Amino acid sequence: MKPSALPAEIDARPAGRLTDTVYNSLREDIFAFRLLPGDRFAENDVAERLQVSRTPVREALMRLQSEGLVRGHFRNGWEVVPIDLARFASLYELREMIELHAVAKLCSPRMPEATRLTLVKELGRFWQVGKARRLRDGLQVAARDEQFHCALVHAAGNPETDVVYRQVTEQLRIMRRLDFAYGDCIGDTYDEHVAILDAVRQSDATLAAQLIARHIEDSHTVVERITIERLEQVRAAATAAVVQAAGSAQARRKRFG
Repeated sequence: MKPSALPAEIDARPAGRLTDTVYNSLREDIFAFRLLPGDRFAENDVAERLQVSRTPVREALMRLQSEGLVRGHFRNGWEVVPIDLARFASLYELREMIELHAVAKLCSPRMPEATRLTLVKELGRFWQVGKARRLRDGLQVAARDEQFHCALVHAAGNPETDVVYRQVTEQLRIMRRLDFAYGDCIGDTYDEHVAILDAVRQSDATLAAQLIARHIEDSHTVVERITIERLEQVRAAATAAVVQAAGSAQARRKRFG
């Protein structure tokens, strides 16, 4: 599938917004597998396709590199970071360890009750709502899901753990968003987040830990399956297109030969 193009009038936008637009376009191409893991490309190619100068392209690529989505090669262009399922499994394990530690601290008698209840109330404004008020846009819910889990870790009160967790979150972003973009997890996410908040509100450390562990492990299982399926679908479509093009070329040769 061809990466998306931007409208010709885009260069009329302010430089900062132009970089944001290029960044968003490239990021969505990566999330939608229009740019495949392992694909290599040059800044000039992106600039020409999106009808912009190289400066916003380079700035957008640097942002994507900081998120672990692409990486630059000295004098050899850029590459969409290949998906390493073993590495992502390790990151999911680290994420689970951090969140289990966080909810244990949140449910500890040493945690001020006001801190715990304030957290539950603030997060509940979004998650503890009726089905009619739930968001249906997968990527919007994915962003809220990240905020929910980051808030749990942040509230536990260890700034160093908080920094590490946010780095893990950035590196897992492409995998986690696949679940919301191509899976059917929005309803389950709302329900599971509500259950986690209820356990934290009641200071039930055992239940909170069980819910967090199942929530993360189920998500990992689903996104790994979706990733494999999407890659197989895209590669099969690309192979079919090549075969079709070769067949058409051969037919033309026979016709005009």
